[in-house]
Amino acid sequence: MLTQKQKDLLLFIHDRLSQGDIAPSFEEMREELGLKSKSGIHRLITALVERGYIERLPHRARALHVKKLPPGSEIAVDDMSDVANTTAEINAVYNQANSIINAIPLCGKIAAGTPIEAIRNDGESIDVPPGLLGRGEHYALTVEGDSMINAGIHDSDTVIIQRTSSCHNGDIVVALIDDQEATLKRFYHEKQHIILKPENDSYEAREFDQERVRIQGVLKTLIRNY
Repeated sequence: MLTQKQKDLLLFIHDRLSQGDIAPSFEEMREELGLKSKSGIHRLITALVERGYIERLPHRARALHVKKLPPGSEIAVDDMSDVANTTAEINAVYNQANSIINAIPLCGKIAAGTPIEAIRNDGESIDVPPGLLGRGEHYALTVEGDSMINAGIHDSDTVIIQRTSSCHNGDIVVALIDDQEATLKRFYHEKQHIILKPENDSYEAREFDQERVRIQGVLKTLIRNY
């Protein structure tokens, strides 16, 4: 049996997915449920996954699929065949479009104190469907730590980075600090300062003079192995 918060979150996700194919963000979920932090949303989603109500779709950011609804909901599971058929059709088109695989360099782990330029590749690469990539050059990194967990980025995930030196406020970027420390954080530019913000309430945002930070790339997608 679901708690009231779990049920409310499940119905909110289902309602948003019925309007499009993108799940609400953790911040939107937090506001809808009136919670103080996004870590509570992470716990609720984990509980719903463990109970078989939703599943996380691989290779896509913010990708959730509602497998079933709680008893007494307006739409019964048996009445969702049209939705299931539509999902199957979309997946078939998606798989066909991504039948050609691109190999991009796997540059190692993104960890404090290691400049991107200094990470050895040793010729290792990772196969990525072209539908997950945009234009330009890309590389992959293995994430260490949980500072971005509320953005759906977990420890040991492989992030696909589009190499660029520019970005927009709110982008998740690989930032190089003082040409020594590389980190994956959300980027904000305020006046003459750069703010690198984690997506975990256990960590604090860091502020730097803008000349201390160089952008090495912007997060394009991620890959997770179970």
